[in-house]
Amino acid sequence: MDTHDILADFIQRPIDAARNLPALSTQQLNAHPSDHPNSIAWLLWHSGREVDVQLAHLTGKAQVWESYRNLFDLGELGETVGYGHTVEQSHQIQVSNQKLLVDYLEASLRALGDYVDALSETDLDAVIDNSWETPVTLGVRLVSIIDDAVQHVGQAAYAAGALTVTH
Repeated sequence: MDTHDILADFIQRPIDAARNLPALSTQQLNAHPSDHPNSIAWLLWHSGREVDVQLAHLTGKAQVWESYRNLFDLGELGETVGYGHTVEQSHQIQVSNQKLLVDYLEASLRALGDYVDALSETDLDAVIDNSWETPVTLGVRLVSIIDDAVQHVGQAAYAAGALTVTH
């Protein structure tokens, strides 16, 4: 297994986890369990946005969001990524279509996978950010992007399980 295979497998993990979430009602998607600022809808939307925005920054290409913006109809807030959202802003991310959330996340991650497929091992070692004490390479940034998606989809899965468990 080479680096590309490992990254491809890692990219697939949040896609599979999001696809395997239980079917959720609009109320469940937008619930804020224990008054947490982030709903399942917010977590899935944010995961897609953070992958998409960072990928566009790396490639200089348009965001996948261009094809999804009108489907989500989130206004100006939809143009953000979610970092630093206030509780009120987080609550404004309301999405009733679970499939749309998963489709956008998957499209963003597939675009990331296509980008990774075109990279060489040498490309992965290129320093892309010197603002950290240890400069960040492209490979490290890619792992960070994917890891963020994995963590947030995992949070969504936990919340979905808590909302759908029957005793």
